[in-house]
Amino acid sequence: MLGTGFLYDPEFLRHNSPGHPESAQRLSRVWPVLEEGGVLNRLVRIPARKASQEELLAVHTASHLETIKRASLGAGRYVDVDTYVVNGSYDVAVLAAGGTIDLVQAVLSGEISNGYGLVRPPGHHATSARAMGFCLLNNVALAARAALAHRLVRRILVADIDVHHGNGTQEVFASDPDVFYFSVHQYPHYPGTGHWRETGEGVGEGTVLNVPLPAGVGDRGYARVIDEALWPVATRFDPDVLLVSVGYDAHWRDPLAAMNLTLTGYGALQARLVQMACELCEGRIVFVLEGGYDPDVLAWGVLNALKALCGDGVCGELADPVGASPRGEREVDALLSTIRRLHRVD
Repeated sequence: MLGTGFLYDPEFLRHNSPGHPESAQRLSRVWPVLEEGGVLNRLVRIPARKASQEELLAVHTASHLETIKRASLGAGRYVDVDTYVVNGSYDVAVLAAGGTIDLVQAVLSGEISNGYGLVRPPGHHATSARAMGFCLLNNVALAARAALAHRLVRRILVADIDVHHGNGTQEVFASDPDVFYFSVHQYPHYPGTGHWRETGEGVGEGTVLNVPLPAGVGDRGYARVIDEALWPVATRFDPDVLLVSVGYDAHWRDPLAAMNLTLTGYGALQARLVQMACELCEGRIVFVLEGGYDPDVLAWGVLNALKALCGDGVCGELADPVGASPRGEREVDALLSTIRRLHRVD
C-alpha cells in the first residue's frame, strides 16, 4: 500500500465571502475534525501548484480565464447570479486546479494508491466558457484532460455524487468517448440539467449516465443507484481511473437541497466507490471536493472518505454524530427501471 494522497493548501481559504454558503468556513471546520479522527498522519501530502495556461486552455476558453482574472483584481464582485470573485480568487482557483491535476497524476504514476483533493472553489458547474454555481474552474475536468493528454490513461470514469448536476463536466465531455460521466442528483433542482435522456453526443453517445432523483431519496436509494445503475455500466466501460466529484449536500441537514442521505450512508457510498475502483482499475480513485454547505456534515463526510481510502480499518468506524433523518425516504424503483432499460443493463 503506497498511501493515500491528500491535497490541501491554506491558500484555498483566501477565496472567501463571509455569509455566502461557499465560504472559507467550509474548509476551516474540516481540519480539526481530521486531527481528532487520527487520519492526518496516515496521508501523503500533495502540494498545490498553479496550473499552466496550456493546462487551463485544454478545458476553458481564453476569454473565460481573462474574465475571472480581471474580476480578481478588484475588491470583489459577482460574475454570476450566485458566484462571487474577490481579490486573489483567480490565483486560488488556478492553484486548486494545478494541485488536482498533480494529485491525479501521482495516482496514475504509482506514487500513491489513491487520493483526496480538499479544494475550493468547487468546479463541476464551471463550463468551458462560464463560471456559475459557485464554481470558477472545473478541477475534475482539467485533471481528466491532463491525464488523457499525457497518455497516462485510455478511459476515465467521472462519478459525480454532489446533490447538484455537474453541468460543466458533462458539457466538457459529452462528445468524448474516452470519458464516461455519471451523475446522481436532485431533480428538478439547480442548475436544471441532468435529465436521464441526456446520454452524450456524437461519438460520445452512451457515455453519460444521469440519475435525476426526486427530493427525499436517502441511503437505500443511493446505494441502489450505485449497485444497479453505475456498477454494471462502469464495468462495461472498463475505466483506468475513477474520479469522484464529491459533494456532501445530499445530506438531510444541508441547507441548499432536500435529499435524505446520512453520514453513514455517505460513508457507505464512498466505500462502495473505493471498492469499485479496486475491482475495475486496480484501486485508482481520486475524490475531489465539490459542494456541501453544513460545515459539520462536510467535515465528517471528508473524514469518512479518508477512512475508506486508507482501507485497512486502522482509522476506526464511520463517524455519524448527526444521525438519521427525521423524514421518510422515497423509493427509486420506477426511475431505476427506466435508466437500466435506456443503458441496456440486464
